[in-house]
Amino acid sequence: MDTSENRKKLIQFLNTISRPDMPADELDHDDGLVKSGLIDSLAMLEIISFLESEFTIDFSETGIDPVDLESINSILTLIERRCA
Repeated sequence: MDTSENRKKLIQFLNTISRPDMPADELDHDDGLVKSGLIDSLAMLEIISFLESEFTIDFSETGIDPVDLESINSILTLIERRCA
């Protein structure tokens, strides 16, 4: 799966958990998801669950660095790194 497909899947998912008045596809992909107000901190758990199910990433042994979930681009980098 390429980065553009991953980006599309991620943005579609973020739109399901984000504020309705702030679509993820209108956010700069380097902007912080929580800092921008797109999601709240509890939505991070939903993002982790999404990554585990959609991309079969297992965080149980390695844990997760919150920096990896700060923005759309940082999440895409995480996906590429963990799925390589």
